[in-house]
Amino acid sequence: MEQIQTLPKLSPRKQNAHKGSCGKVFIIAGSRGMMGAAYLTTESVLRSGAGLVTLATPDSEQRVAATKLTCAMTYPLPSTSTGAVSFMARSNIVDVTNECQAVAIGPGMSQHHYTQEFIYDVIPRLRAPIVIDADALNALCDRSDVLKKRSAPTIVTPHPGEFSRLVGKPINEIVENGKEIAMQFARDHNCVVVLKVAPAIVVSHDSYYENTTGNPGMATGGSGDVLTGVITALLAQGFSAFAAAQLGVYLHGAAGDLCKEYIGEYGMIASDILQFLPHAFQIHLSQE
Repeated sequence: MEQIQTLPKLSPRKQNAHKGSCGKVFIIAGSRGMMGAAYLTTESVLRSGAGLVTLATPDSEQRVAATKLTCAMTYPLPSTSTGAVSFMARSNIVDVTNECQAVAIGPGMSQHHYTQEFIYDVIPRLRAPIVIDADALNALCDRSDVLKKRSAPTIVTPHPGEFSRLVGKPINEIVENGKEIAMQFARDHNCVVVLKVAPAIVVSHDSYYENTTGNPGMATGGSGDVLTGVITALLAQGFSAFAAAQLGVYLHGAAGDLCKEYIGEYGMIASDILQFLPHAFQIHLSQE
């Protein structure tokens, strides 16, 4: 197991860059009562440099998304009577994501049965690199072998509770031996694992990174949705799965540290972290 602490380089924008060359991202997120998660992920993708971003959300909640988001497009998905993504949404989801460089799935999607079956059905069929978070991870409990069917890069971003359910081990074992358990999961499922402990660790089949940024103020609802957005944006910009995850957790934590300097830890919320992301990117660029 090799420890990699050298961060990937973040290149300045080329003078001839255009929105299509900076990464197209498709986000599948949100449900009634949890549209905030979808919003935070989408805004985070935008603030992390992706050129074109589309949020796919239940059609019953699309107006909420469109009202909240100014700089992203929205795409309606068939919904259940409770405002979650319906299994019927599976029919054309692969086609509409074909031209995207990365897909994020899971934030705020709910654990509705039809939504969980939709997630389980589409994950192996999506051809783009993918970041799997939150309710999409819950959909894979007891059936994570579906990840082995994917040919494109895959990143999973569980917190200890989600990872406990995913691997069928108690949380205390995840906390004590998370790195080793994550590496075995990465090997078995051909993916990169971002385990959201303190400090966060990024694990592939043979390498790991321990994050050096972040603070307790970031222990707030929605912080993980922001992280998903950062990683997805970097993935869409051409970074490998491990590099996108590594740089993503670092910059996410760096934004949180900048936020701490200005407002402290106690009142920090996820949207505060979001606002400091561009500053974290700029500082990292200036240090290279």
